Amino acid sequence: MTTIKLSLRIPPMVDAAVATKALKSALERHPPSGADVRFVADKGAAGWNAPPLAGWLEAACEAASKTHFGKGAVWMGEGGTIPFMGMLGEKFPQAQFMVTGVLGPASNAHGPNEFLHIPCAKRLTACVAHVLDAHYQHSARAAREGSDTASVAAWGSPPPSV
Repeated sequence: MTTIKLSLRIPPMVDAAVATKALKSALERHPPSGADVRFVADKGAAGWNAPPLAGWLEAACEAASKTHFGKGAVWMGEGGTIPFMGMLGEKFPQAQFMVTGVLGPASNAHGPNEFLHIPCAKRLTACVAHVLDAHYQHSARAAREGSDTASVAAWGSPPPSV
């Protein structure tokens, strides 16, 4: 008996249960060369679709990128599932997220010989600090102006009452 384990990432707007059912059907319906194919799902997780960026966050990312990389920010949709981001997005639906990292052709992400380009990681860390400062400045400005939405501007949703 041969066992094969598949690990797939699904697009953000695809329901994991529906995708699992479709994959099971596709694999078991017409097995090759009369093979006995049994599909057993281990676990599935829904994807995450980032909400539109708030103006302050987009401007902060652009300024940080120009300051620390000498070029404007690059935006991309990866199309894969980041289950943790799905959980955060569900828990905090109005929150803004900056999901970033340092990967390149030789990075071998999540592999035993994963590679991190330290100079690039330092610049990215400076960008994150830049964006955190912009978040503080934006929130403080909203609070000074007496905005009813100061806490929403700061956190994406009203903070829990203490």
